[in-house]
Amino acid sequence: MSLTYHCDLGENARAGRDDAWLREEAARFLCYKAAAEIVIASVLLLLTAPLMILLIILVRATSRGPAIFKQVRLGRGGRPYHLYKIRTMAHDCERLTGPQWSTAKDPRVTRLGRFLRRSHLDELPQLWNVIRRDMSLVGPRPERPEFVAKLEREIPDYRERLSIQPGITGLAQIQLPPDEGMDDVRRKVACDICYIEQMSPILDLKILLGTALKVMGSSFEMTRRVLNLPGVAGPDASRDARDAAEPSLITQLQPA
Repeated sequence: MSLTYHCDLGENARAGRDDAWLREEAARFLCYKAAAEIVIASVLLLLTAPLMILLIILVRATSRGPAIFKQVRLGRGGRPYHLYKIRTMAHDCERLTGPQWSTAKDPRVTRLGRFLRRSHLDELPQLWNVIRRDMSLVGPRPERPEFVAKLEREIPDYRERLSIQPGITGLAQIQLPPDEGMDDVRRKVACDICYIEQMSPILDLKILLGTALKVMGSSFEMTRRVLNLPGVAGPDASRDARDAAEPSLITQLQPA
């Protein structure tokens, strides 16, 4: 069963504009975006520092291992960098299994880690990644290099996600649930490409607002409707359609 995806470019579509103009507009926006994000991330890092210190103490007190977890991810152009998070899984949990994607009800996640993941507080250290310009506040979520080669073979457009810096949050993350199969990954890639095509201050603001709504418990559908977000998967790509198909499981992409 084939899935189709829809990216509504809206009234401000770029029709009629030449490619050179679009490249210049995008470069100018990314420059302003970087400067603004450094300021915003610096302020947020200062404001949340006491909370992060408390969470670090709690993680150290409730499980063995370091509280800050770093992992290699791919940034713009495929450049590797270290992403920082507050650790939510058992220390060194991939020592025997090798790299694996997280799954629903992952047994490797600690009790405190479940709360940190639901609240997204484990992502706070990535503000440092934004200040270092490894990441943006808004953009496609970064992937681990161990999985990218196989994802590129499965999804021809996957490499386009690497044309901009990855983000702490993104258009896909506030509209779609966690991945359970390759069709879910394709939907998120479609949203990422839609974001790249439509990048603007207004869209970034909508995504940041959508992230706040998500943390407060808003449903994906409610967030999408309230903010009038682009990049919604087409009617074929509903959860029911996915379940009726035979998606490749994420575990099939784990390195041998």
